[in-house]
Amino acid sequence: MLGRRVVVYGGGNTAIDMARTAKRLGATEAIIVYRRTRERMPAHDFEVEEALQEGVMVKWLSTIKQQGDAGALTIEKMVLDAKGNPQPTGEFETLEADSLVLALGQDVDLSLLEGVPGLQIKDGVVQVDPATMMTGHPGVFAGGDMVPAERNVTVAVGHGKKAARHIDAWLRGTTVIPTAKHGAATFERLNTWYYTDAPKTMRPQLDLARRTSSFDEVQGGLTEDNALFEARRCLSCGNCFECDNCYGVCPDNAVIKLGPGQRFEFNYEYCKGCGMCAAECPCGAIEMVAEQV
Repeated sequence: MLGRRVVVYGGGNTAIDMARTAKRLGATEAIIVYRRTRERMPAHDFEVEEALQEGVMVKWLSTIKQQGDAGALTIEKMVLDAKGNPQPTGEFETLEADSLVLALGQDVDLSLLEGVPGLQIKDGVVQVDPATMMTGHPGVFAGGDMVPAERNVTVAVGHGKKAARHIDAWLRGTTVIPTAKHGAATFERLNTWYYTDAPKTMRPQLDLARRTSSFDEVQGGLTEDNALFEARRCLSCGNCFECDNCYGVCPDNAVIKLGPGQRFEFNYEYCKGCGMCAAECPCGAIEMVAEQV
């Protein structure tokens, strides 16, 4: 049993999840104690807002100094210094709690890597070559929370994809040749008047009463039609989406259509370098480069 008043110590997404879960499990009060302000909270702001809507309370600029008998917590008020780091004030108050949950983050268990030749661990994470995700020991790769990086799922998935390519190449005795990436176009290179304004699709949200009494998804998904509409809002910055503008405006018939999904080719024997194609490209996918003579 969590009890009627649950105090969660931490400021990340885990702390928010714990406090919201406590409310769903029947806690009358769920209070988060956090050392900094909301602006410096690592949790996603929309999740903080949803937690506040559900009745979760937050004691900002506070830290737990001691847990006494009968659930009495000694709370010290904090202030932020010029660098944004919390500093103690010497001011204390008592907060009664039935349950205390520590949500202070997670660390990777690196004990299995102790003594691996060439593998370097610094500041609690494994050092890797960021281009290949390989550690200092040949054939040992690492990613996600185990390496220096932002600790979120998106980054970890990217590490896994990159590492998989290089693991495959290492096992084959080859190397991965990276493909050239087209740079994203700046706003100045976009012709936004080609696009129509379309507001983003609002996803359905579970009403407050049901949110706090169940574990149903708070934020609903999109239907297939809504997802396709949302995808069409993309400006495709720097990436050709075969609108045929360049093909239509070229006065020299220098643009050759290669078929659906194959984009275009430029015949430089016909091209006079007028720049009409680049000027009329909606997404800035065409770049004019001076001819080398």
